Amino acid sequence: MNPEEIKRYLKEYNGPELRIMEVCGSHTGAIARNGIPGLLSDRIRLISGPGCPVCVTPSSYVDRLIELCLQPQTCVVTFGDLLRVPGSRMSLQEARGRGGRVQMVYSPMDIFALAKREPETTFVFAAVGFETTAPAYALMVQQILEDGVTNVRLLTALRSMPEVIDRLCADGADIQGFLAPGHVAVVTGSKVFEPLASKYQLPFAVAGFTGTQILAAIYGIVKVWSGDASGPGRGRVMNFYPSVVTREGNTRAQRQVAQYFDRADAVWRGMGVIAGSGRFLKPEYAHLDAGSAQLTADSKINRGCCCDRVLTGRMRPTQCPLFGKVCSPLRPQGACMVSAEGNCYTYYVNQRE
Repeated sequence: MNPEEIKRYLKEYNGPELRIMEVCGSHTGAIARNGIPGLLSDRIRLISGPGCPVCVTPSSYVDRLIELCLQPQTCVVTFGDLLRVPGSRMSLQEARGRGGRVQMVYSPMDIFALAKREPETTFVFAAVGFETTAPAYALMVQQILEDGVTNVRLLTALRSMPEVIDRLCADGADIQGFLAPGHVAVVTGSKVFEPLASKYQLPFAVAGFTGTQILAAIYGIVKVWSGDASGPGRGRVMNFYPSVVTREGNTRAQRQVAQYFDRADAVWRGMGVIAGSGRFLKPEYAHLDAGSAQLTADSKINRGCCCDRVLTGRMRPTQCPLFGKVCSPLRPQGACMVSAEGNCYTYYVNQRE
């Protein structure tokens, strides 16, 4: 079916009401930029999920970064979208204004030039992300060990996507299908979603990031529910991004991550502990860790912030009483309003309802 036929089908759909969650922050942005909600029947609702890595990072992680950057001869190295994420008291940007040393970079590997230039300074990289970025941090550990670098550490907040989807479904989320993240699936393979599809009898559609690719994936999910799609029941994984995603994924990257990181329980902002959802440095590499495993606290600067409900699909960003009033990209009250992948930020800048 060509794109025009897909658009017509989705606009005219009159079957059961469907709530489809995109769990990738990049999908949330692409959906807004391409005006996709306006192309769908009012019986199809797209729900944004917990797919922004800085949004799900607990406040204690930001607090630890702030503590480190204020220590003598210590510099926190991070990507730009983490600078304004609120901790329990302030953000890294505010800490920098109080004398903390924070260096923004565009690649994790930039830290090595900094470390070589200032051997007397300890550089701590804020290693935040999902399966997509975990291989880069594995390569960082490998280079530290191979080159004998002594002044680089990692503070990790690495999370895994299947476990949080499992939590959402187990908690009874009203969701009839998932747009599975294409970037994650490049590494993990589409098979990583198969147990969830089978367990909850829900369709998963691995999607790319163009408007056409996203519409095709939504179409696949809707066809499953309408009974028009061939295949064994609703619990299936469909790959609509075959140019880069395979069933097995990038096995080399998977081995690299497994070489340096163990699975463990981890805290997600607003969601508490999710079993097996974290990736922490193995005990033999603990000397490279800046205190990641102890970061279990989570709190809000503004108690009215609804990021927890937004991230789990129980509330649209526009339903938060702070949205666009007290909370905006210039004055974020919660992590979802900070990153370009954040649910609230995307809704705000694209005027998505």
